[in-house]
Amino acid sequence: MSPSPERRIDAARVRERILDPDAQSEPYILRDTHVRGALALDGAEIRRLVRFEGCRFDGAMTLEGASTLAFSVTDCELPGFVAPTAQIGGRLDLRGSRITGGRRGAVNVTLTHIAGGLILDHAHLVATDGIALHAGGLIMQGGVFCKNGFVAEGQVLFPGAELPGGLWMDGARITGVAPEEVAFNGDALRASTVRLHQGFRAEGRVRLRGARIDDLLSFHEAELMGTGGSLMMVGAQVEALDLRFARPPAGGVDLRNARATRLQDRPTTWRAPLGLDGLTYDWMELTRPTQREDTTNRLAWLRLQRAFTPQPYEQLAAYYRKLGHEEEARRVLLIRERRRRATQRPLGRVWGLLLEATVGYGYRPWIAGIWLVALTLIGSVVFHTHTPLPNKPGEGAPFNPVAYTLDLLIPVGGLGQRDGWHWAEAGVQGLAYALIALGWVLTTTVLAGVTRALSRP
Repeated sequence: MSPSPERRIDAARVRERILDPDAQSEPYILRDTHVRGALALDGAEIRRLVRFEGCRFDGAMTLEGASTLAFSVTDCELPGFVAPTAQIGGRLDLRGSRITGGRRGAVNVTLTHIAGGLILDHAHLVATDGIALHAGGLIMQGGVFCKNGFVAEGQVLFPGAELPGGLWMDGARITGVAPEEVAFNGDALRASTVRLHQGFRAEGRVRLRGARIDDLLSFHEAELMGTGGSLMMVGAQVEALDLRFARPPAGGVDLRNARATRLQDRPTTWRAPLGLDGLTYDWMELTRPTQREDTTNRLAWLRLQRAFTPQPYEQLAAYYRKLGHEEEARRVLLIRERRRRATQRPLGRVWGLLLEATVGYGYRPWIAGIWLVALTLIGSVVFHTHTPLPNKPGEGAPFNPVAYTLDLLIPVGGLGQRDGWHWAEAGVQGLAYALIALGWVLTTTVLAGVTRALSRP
């Protein structure tokens, strides 16, 4: 049996039937039909459900400024679906359709208000001029679903969109975008949840500057191929952030001034450069079974920043302190000072070395005690094996090598020994002068280190 001939109908005739006032609320359904010409419904008030299934359109379908109930174009082929500023009283269903578009985008729903969901599962959008899906300022009551094989050959744009039902792009692919260009733009996006995960792949950059996500923003098992910053989330606020990528992003991740209540990531997918300055969080998943190992990983994480900034170290230390890991917090702050030292001028680096060697920048004050004990032992042994000369014979307390050494090392107060004795041997007298100088250095660094530790987190 030969196949039945293709059904054909002019777009003007379709428009007449959709807007037929005598049809009242009866749904308009058209299946497996070739629609000739462009179906223009701009500004129309459509009072019935419209459903196209398996149809092929010669021209773009336009609903700019139109108002309609639920609208469905499933498993169809058409050169553009353009509906900016439209009011759709139900869901907009474009499942399984192949839509090609020019400068306004294959699918354009900018500033559109949709009372139901936007369904793009298994759809294939092909941009002939850069933009596959243009949804800037889109206002949804339901969710946006781009799952189950959704492919966009061109940019996907959601800047300023409001998506209380969330954005679901499990396994979606954004192709045909140069690595240095933006593939997904969600700047200032407001959503309950955004799932760019479970096989999601973007050949360009992903941008979510200033986005607000009430629940989960997930990149779990995602591939981000953009260069010059694969993921930019400057100033974003997220309840839970999952950065457990399938592999390291090609161009790093920028989380400057972002806020995440909960953060999950994987050391195996970290890649420089990272932007972490200003990032805050309340909880992070352990990267290793023990806290000591996790701290080592986190310090390596902070080292992947473009340049040293102290805030990420202070945030990590504050987080560890909140968990009761005081020793790990001090370790983080000590590493902060070491890395700060590497950015200073020669004199500053020398002073930093003294601070670390004597008191560990104030976070290891017990080092000063070790120096004091060591110098006291050295001085006591040397002075015990040599005979001092009294400054005023017959006056003062008897010579005590331990008390004399301590009197030299401690610049404040006195034990009545330092001013009572001197040495004929130049080497021994030189040691006494050296101990006085070392005492001043030790005291100064102790005070500086303690002040530094108390004045910073």
